[in-house]
Parts: sequence; C-alpha cells; structure tokens
Amino acid sequence: MSAAALAPRRVLLLMFDDVELLDFAGPFEVFTTAVRVAGKRGQPVPWTVSTASPSGAPVRARAGLTLHAEHALAEAPAADVFLVPGGVVDGVLADAALLAQIGRCARQASLVASVCTGAFILADAGLLHAAPCTTHWEDVADLRQRHPHLDVYPEARWVDNGALVTSAGISAGIDMSLHLVERLAGRELALATARQMDYAWRDA
Repeated sequence: MSAAALAPRRVLLLMFDDVELLDFAGPFEVFTTAVRVAGKRGQPVPWTVSTASPSGAPVRARAGLTLHAEHALAEAPAADVFLVPGGVVDGVLADAALLAQIGRCARQASLVASVCTGAFILADAGLLHAAPCTTHWEDVADLRQRHPHLDVYPEARWVDNGALVTSAGISAGIDMSLHLVERLAGRELALATARQMDYAWRDA
C-alpha cells in the first residue's frame, strides 16, 4: 500500500491556556503548508487540519497571544492524527476530566504525537506507558521523576514508536511534524513542504 493511501484524513491539534505558541503553531504550519504544497503539485489533499481547546473557548498562549479553537475537545471530530503541544502544562495535569478526554481522543486516533512538555500530558493521561520518549532537555529530569517507568531519550529530536511519537521543544516539533508528513504522505512532499517554509529540516 502506498504512503498516500495510508495518509490520515483528519489532523487535530490541541490548544490550552499557557500553551507554548510555536509548539502549537509550528506543527499547524507544517500540516497546513503540506496541504497547500500537495495541491500545487496536483496531489490529493492528504488531510484536513482542525483545532480544539478544552471547552471550545479561546485560550491564551504562554506568550500572551489569544488563540481561537474550532471545536471543544469533547465535540471534535475523531482524528487520525492527534497532536498535543507543550508549554506550561500544570493546569492540564491538574484537570482529571480533561486528561480523561485527551486519553479518549488519543485512543481514537491511529497516531498520537506530542511536542516538548506535551509528553507530560500523554504520560499523565496513561498513554506513554513504558515507551521510549523525549521532551525538552530542561524537563527531562522532571519527566523521569514524575514517571520513572519511562525510557526518556534526552538527546533525541523526536522518538517514533509507530502509533506514538514524541519530540523535544519548539523547533524539534517542526522537525517531527515534517517527519510525520514524510511518514504519512511521502518524502517528496515533506521536502517540498520544508522548502516552501524556508525551513532547514533536521530529518534525523
């Protein structure tokens, strides 16, 4: 089966108060740019991209920018790819109902990815188990202390476990997202997307 045939139909990105802006916006730009580039190349649209916040209300990013979500998380269409960014995640980790909803959305998806401290959210939602993973270098010790069963790779840009992919911070989330474009829709589209973004992709 071709990579194009395996491409997901829906990409859903979570946003929440104190989200790190580029943890969210970097992957959003990669996936939406890939759609534009595919169209320019005469290729089928590989996916649609949508966003969700816990209640559907606007959220305030860590740097102060207000972000408007398309859906409340509980009402968002089931996603093939569910991406959880990082930032200041204390509020998310303290909300048991939200963690449970994140877990439900993740288990409906065929691929779940996190950026930076989004790994804490996946771990607290019971999704990482003992899988190899990574997070921002500054948060490695805290992740190991909070979840000592995890196999954390502090030097990795991203760790791909098949159905679960984690990345380090900010620019690593962009690298990981381009990796996902390659994995789901082919290397040519990933390279063309990086080129369109004028982004020096670290693809290994």
